[in-house]
Amino acid sequence: MCRLVQRRSCNLDLIVHVEQRPRRQRILLVEDSVDLREMWRLWLKWCGFRVSAAADGAAALRLASARRPDLVLMDLWMPVMDGLEAIKQLRARPSTADIPIIALTASPSTTAAEQARASGCDYFVVKPVTPEDLLLHIRIAFGAREPFRT
Repeated sequence: MCRLVQRRSCNLDLIVHVEQRPRRQRILLVEDSVDLREMWRLWLKWCGFRVSAAADGAAALRLASARRPDLVLMDLWMPVMDGLEAIKQLRARPSTADIPIIALTASPSTTAAEQARASGCDYFVVKPVTPEDLLLHIRIAFGAREPFRT
């Protein structure tokens, strides 16, 4: 998968390779809203990622064990098992402990950020989030693991 950039030179459009990924990275998307889950799933797939999706934390744990994602996008407030508990359990399992996790929530409170940090997530993103901003967080998470950021 390549990211392409378009340049104008001598009135000609040239397509230039700027980055090449050796394989399609796997993302586990966990979101209880059917519409948001489907929208993000399609967009992430269009961006070149392999995407698995779950509607709650319990389903996310099963998929994480089976599919071994490279990154988890986790909504925090869901039925059955919330994202905070799912993150704690992912961190407790040796097979999933090192997977970068981006917490997604509609709650911009500092309490939510503190709870996300305490549960073990790497990044905290407030919804609504633009596709460009989410992709930036994903790229950072796939790069050098930095400390928790809001």
